[in-house]
Amino acid sequence: MARLLAGHTEDELREMLDEAKDDLFNLRFQSVIGQLDNNSLLKLKKKEIARILTELRMREIAEAEQLEEEALAAVAATDTASASTETSEADDD
Repeated sequence: MARLLAGHTEDELREMLDEAKDDLFNLRFQSVIGQLDNNSLLKLKKKEIARILTELRMREIAEAEQLEEEALAAVAATDTASASTETSEADDD
């Protein structure tokens, strides 16, 4: 199922998460009033929610890592540019 989640956008995943949480609420309600025939549905729905949350978190981490890499690259480029400027100024003396 995790591979199936990878093909969805973040908005779609959030919508799926909301629906799954609503379903879980309804399943819990049915369980309390004795109308739930299959209690394993609760466990399956919780796992579905956990998978969606995991996919969203993995995307969040990947985005943060990408931003960090871009920031480090920008700092490295700035350091290289300033080092070459200092070298050319020293050559001019």
